[in-house]
Amino acid sequence: MTITIHDTKTNTTASIDSFGAQLVSLKDGTGKEYIWQRDPDIWPRCSPLLFPVVGNCRNGRTCIDGVWYQMEKHGFCKESDFTVTGKTSSSCCFQLAASDHTRRSYPFDFILTLSYELKDGILLMDYSVMNPESRDIYYCIGSHPGFICPLEDGETFDEYMLEFEKEEDTRSMPFDLEKQEIDTQKHGIPLARTRILPLSYELFREDAVYFDQIVSRKVSLLHQKTRCGVEVFYPDFETIAFWTPYGKNASFLCIEPWNGSSIRSDEDDELIHRHHLQTLKPGQTNHYHMEIRVL
Repeated sequence: MTITIHDTKTNTTASIDSFGAQLVSLKDGTGKEYIWQRDPDIWPRCSPLLFPVVGNCRNGRTCIDGVWYQMEKHGFCKESDFTVTGKTSSSCCFQLAASDHTRRSYPFDFILTLSYELKDGILLMDYSVMNPESRDIYYCIGSHPGFICPLEDGETFDEYMLEFEKEEDTRSMPFDLEKQEIDTQKHGIPLARTRILPLSYELFREDAVYFDQIVSRKVSLLHQKTRCGVEVFYPDFETIAFWTPYGKNASFLCIEPWNGSSIRSDEDDELIHRHHLQTLKPGQTNHYHMEIRVL
């Protein structure tokens, strides 16, 4: 089921598919689309929710309390049909609870909710995870929206840039394609006291560009001259990654706020040892906020 919400003040619309609770469309008041429209030959998704892992596990499995579980890349939400638990003209809410299916790969009970609201032309997104168990639960969580880039006919991908909220002095952590893990001993793409990362397809030769240490909680995808694009605000996420499939010259870029990442070379296979792991006490709820604004 696809639900469309509308902001009457700006005439902005957003559409969300209950399958995966993923954002499938965001249009401004002129009807211009900003979300990648799924293409199975390039990337069949557009904005998956990543839970209870972000990225891949080593050999596709993880160990929890001494038991091995098969875990697909980014978890099971992208293949799950969420229940619609609320809807107004400008907002909607989706929920997924633990089931026999989810317990095959993740033994914890949980209630995962994703709400969307359009207000003053800004898409507000709230992820919440509730623990109904009598023990602590552990998980990673992330967002993965794909934004059309370039936006206009005649533009090219490398005319765009990422502009961070604050000056950054860090390096990305490269992905080892052969070992299928993040190589913590290798230095990746530098941000040397700058707010700007110019885009090119070559940046993504080794898969996603992942920054484990980042001070900004806001980043914009912009055309270098027109400064048109989108801004993503991610106050409750500790890391961020950017991705487009290398070698396909795809017309989109994913901006991915994460709490977690693909398995790292300095991690074993225990879920509880993963970096940026989230812990939730019995009966408690964690909230993660994100905003998307058209520029």
